[in-house]
Amino acid sequence: MRRVLVVEQDTSAAAAMVSDLRRQGFTAGSVSTGRRALRVHGEADLVMFSLELPDIDGLELCRSLRNGGDTALIAVTEADAELDRVLVLHAGADDCVVKSWGFREVSARIEAVLRRVQPRQMLPAAISLCDLHIDPRRQEVRLGGRLIGVTSKEFELLYTLAATPETVVTRKELMARVWGSNWGHTSRTIDTHVSSLRAKLGSGGWIITVRGVGYRMGYAWQMPETTAG
Repeated sequence: MRRVLVVEQDTSAAAAMVSDLRRQGFTAGSVSTGRRALRVHGEADLVMFSLELPDIDGLELCRSLRNGGDTALIAVTEADAELDRVLVLHAGADDCVVKSWGFREVSARIEAVLRRVQPRQMLPAAISLCDLHIDPRRQEVRLGGRLIGVTSKEFELLYTLAATPETVVTRKELMARVWGSNWGHTSRTIDTHVSSLRAKLGSGGWIITVRGVGYRMGYAWQMPETTAG
């Protein structure tokens, strides 16, 4: 189980974040100071640290954590300021989120960061939906045994949808999970990749558009083949 350490001086905010993380299946705990984080961060797979701490400047903490190893780091800031993001990314953070963002987006960013930093042997399991097979170790998609040539982003998009095939994934979640981006990017990026995947899979029935919300896997993987009578 993936372990997340929350570094936040506001105890109520820390408790809320820890509770949300545990509901998402993480092992989570919190500390309220940078010094304490430096002592215990080695036990975590990912550290989410506030830039506003009572004892150590957030940027300095980030540099110290990064110099101490390869633990995944996500900075948390009060304001959505470009300068804060630039400085903390230069200091070694893997991502920077804003406290006002919804937890679903924050969770998606945590997943995206962990995918980037975890070793290859820890990659998620392969997914099989009828005759569609998606293998993250090989970065391969096969349909009826035939290899489908997809780009890395197309693969991530398809895997994200197939991981929960009966659930709608919002456009904002897809941007965060696949592109590691906030809503600033044009959503046409998603549409273009979905269109390309449909063409490569030979049917629009594999990926369904839920208007005004996002996408989900279609029922092509549930339908038995029929033969002409």
